[in-house]
This record gives sequence, structure tokens and C-alpha cells, in this order.
Amino acid sequence: MILSGFATSARRTFVLLGLCACALPSWSVETIKILTEEYPPFNYTDKGKITGLGTEVVQAVLKEINIEGQFQSVPWARAYETAQNSDSVLIYSMNRSKEREKLFKWVGQITPTDFYLFSLKSRHIQLADLESAKSLQIGTVNQDIGEQFLASQGFALGRNLQSSSKYELNYEKLKLGRVDLWVMNELGAYFMSRQAGDDPAQVLHKSLRIPELSGGGNYMAFGLKTPDALVERFRKGLEAIKKNGTYDALQKKWL
Repeated sequence: MILSGFATSARRTFVLLGLCACALPSWSVETIKILTEEYPPFNYTDKGKITGLGTEVVQAVLKEINIEGQFQSVPWARAYETAQNSDSVLIYSMNRSKEREKLFKWVGQITPTDFYLFSLKSRHIQLADLESAKSLQIGTVNQDIGEQFLASQGFALGRNLQSSSKYELNYEKLKLGRVDLWVMNELGAYFMSRQAGDDPAQVLHKSLRIPELSGGGNYMAFGLKTPDALVERFRKGLEAIKKNGTYDALQKKWL
């Protein structure tokens, strides 16, 4: 009788556990897929490990909310499309724009950013406005914010935009004279220049600041299929590391 009662109790326990498991929301699985690209110093691969300011901010948020992340670095166009059309796939570091606003659920800003059209200092191209750049060749990255913005302003691939899959390719194109200008954020441009063994102060010239892309910063975000509860969990985690000093410490470390 005792054994029979124990077996019945155990069966009830397993049934209850099974019901509880079924009732949990999809985001209760404590591992999510995280997509990024090679975009130093915010996110890039060093010795086989994805690192950078944006990466360390995301990692700090994951630790705060007790979630594991499976990080993967892929070309930006693929990361952008996958995250946009998937459930619970995080993407970073992404500039927030009017065109992108309704395509994602935004967690929050993770890094600062300031965009320019860069030229070689030896050429010292000075632009009065964006319109004056339309007669020049500009290096962009496929589907990144710089390319999307310029396309919205009347620039076109094959005419005055040369699209690449990697940011560092555009720096090389600029040095080789294959493009006249390079649309890039200031921190990233200077970082890549130093990584190539150059002094950015001696190589790069800020031909034109792009205010529409500057000041807003880079974000992490989810696609629209992602449950609001998961997005809010990440928002609270980001708010927490900004309040407890972790975020400021990472900014000082990298900037």
C-alpha cells in the first residue's frame, strides 16, 4: 500500500511538472540565438572569439537576466533578414532609423555612434552638402544603415554606391582610390585604420558629417515575431547594467 501510494504520488508529480513545462512561454528556454557582424570596435572576431564594446554590453545584459546566448557573426544582410523574420533572435549593433523603426522590437541603445563621409586626407575632399557627393563613388556595406540612408537620398548602387560585404574592404578601396568616399561611423573608421597599421589622423579626412545617422547610437533588437515579454526582459536587463555601473565601465574600457 505504501509503495502503491508512493507510485501514485510520483505519477501525479510528473504530470504536474509536465503541465507546468507546457504552460511556460517560449522564451523560458534560457538560450537564444544572437546575430551580429564584423563591425569593429562594436562587434568583431578576434582569435576565434566574438568581442567588442557592443558584444560585451550584450553579454552583460545576458548575465543580468540569466540567459545564455549563442553568438554568430555573419554578413550584415543575412543577420538583418534573419532577425527581422525570426522569433526570438537578437541582433546587434544596429543603427535605429525611421525606415527600420516598425520592422523590429527595439531593446535599447548599447553604443554611441557618429557617421561621416570619409575621404583620404591626401585628397581632402570637402563637401558642402550630401547632394555634392552624388558625383563621387562611395563605399558602402550591403544593407547597412549608411547604404540604406544614401539610397533613400537618391544615391544608387552601380551609379555612385559601391557595395561590399565587409567594412574593411571599403577602407582598402578608399586607400587604393577605387572609391572617393567611405560612409562609416567615426569609431569604426579609426579602429580599422589602426588595425591596418595606419594613423587615422594622417590618412582619413571627415568630408561631411551625416547628422541623420549620428547621435542616436547603435541598438540591440528583435524581430516582430518575438514575444513582448522577452523583449521587456532584455530592456530591464539593459536598464539594470546602466544603473549599476557596468555599462559605464564598458564604455570607459573601449572608448
